[in-house]
Amino acid sequence: MGKSNNVTEFILLGLTQDPAGRKALFVMFLLIYIVTMVGNLLIVETVISSPSLDSPMYFFLASLSLMDAVYSTAFSPKLIMDLLCNRRTISVSACIGQLFVEHLFGGAEVFLLVFMAYDRYVAICKPLHYMTIMNRQVCILLLVAACAGGFGHSLVQVIVVCYLPFCGPNTIDHFICDMYPLLGLACTDTYLIGLTVVANGGAICMTVFILLLVSYGIILNSLKSHSEEGRRKALSTCSSHIIVVVLFFVPCIFMYVRPVSNFPIDKSLTVVYTVITPMLNPLIYTLRNAEMKNSMKKLWCERLTMERLRMFPH
Repeated sequence: MGKSNNVTEFILLGLTQDPAGRKALFVMFLLIYIVTMVGNLLIVETVISSPSLDSPMYFFLASLSLMDAVYSTAFSPKLIMDLLCNRRTISVSACIGQLFVEHLFGGAEVFLLVFMAYDRYVAICKPLHYMTIMNRQVCILLLVAACAGGFGHSLVQVIVVCYLPFCGPNTIDHFICDMYPLLGLACTDTYLIGLTVVANGGAICMTVFILLLVSYGIILNSLKSHSEEGRRKALSTCSSHIIVVVLFFVPCIFMYVRPVSNFPIDKSLTVVYTVITPMLNPLIYTLRNAEMKNSMKKLWCERLTMERLRMFPH
């Protein structure tokens, strides 16, 4: 940690001070977290167990679901527990750990969404070469690249925080440790550091978001030459991707593409991309994908049949 640190823990003010409001939020976030974990792990399990889902699109989808499950676990359990406690604290090292996981998986997800868009572009615009361009090695390489990108982005944030001096106060008006609230507590001028954070987080978000919108524009434009059935199928897949991209990027851009400052709305926006989006991703992808739904039904019917046979053998 940086010099002159006499702060060993931070006090998180959380989402609300109202006891009744905290109980209601506790129930709501607990349910959301359960749905998030079940939904995302169900997708991972279905893709791994179903031979019919052996395409790059589902490989990326399972990777995204796994990331969402871990990403959500970085915040939700602590947030849920804190809603029951009167004094909500987090040690400085746990705070940095949370910050690292948030930006590691958030960053990896940003890059993964780009590769998913590229996968759709190849599938729709170059269908004859799809399996040669997007072979298994390429998919694994792209996943590793997404994780490396997230790791690099996260490392920059953590190094910045490690060198900040905290000498009090130690109260964060938030429910997680994030860059802007921490910069606000540092007892040093953080203007230049703030600019590097904006350049790191904001620039990635903005560039990738524009890149994704352009790529989906190209994909949708190329659909004119497709048959009615092909168009419908491609539109269904692309629209679910675009919904996920908008849900993830719009709050992130608002948070990180601006000078360092903390607004009251920040907490609500952070809830959107740390709690709500990881829950919605599996729902958006599965409800709009007939192949995924059929594989899930088939897999769980087989599982239930085997379970029945095990319990009631003839």
